[in-house]
Amino acid sequence: MIGDLFTRLQEAKLKIEEAKKSLNSIIIEVESGDGTIKVKANANKMITDIGISEDLLIAENKEELEDRLLITLNDALEHAAQRGEEEMKKITQDMLPNFPGLI
Repeated sequence: MIGDLFTRLQEAKLKIEEAKKSLNSIIIEVESGDGTIKVKANANKMITDIGISEDLLIAENKEELEDRLLITLNDALEHAAQRGEEEMKKITQDMLPNFPGLI
């Protein structure tokens, strides 16, 4: 019985590791409200690409660019985190009992 549980836990651990790797291929794209900044992030919460409109790249717009970039980056990471959690729940829901904080 304990051996079986240990084997199941090892298998679950491997599946979780594989699932985390697969999150790299799930790309979330977010853009600022006015579309001048676009950010792509994967479901592992890593920024993979940033696009900035030419209009924001002039010196007078430095503060505006920083503000919009910060908001858009945070929004992208929030969406990526949510998507990653959803994917991990889908993958692990049938593997393990519901232990809070396990994943």
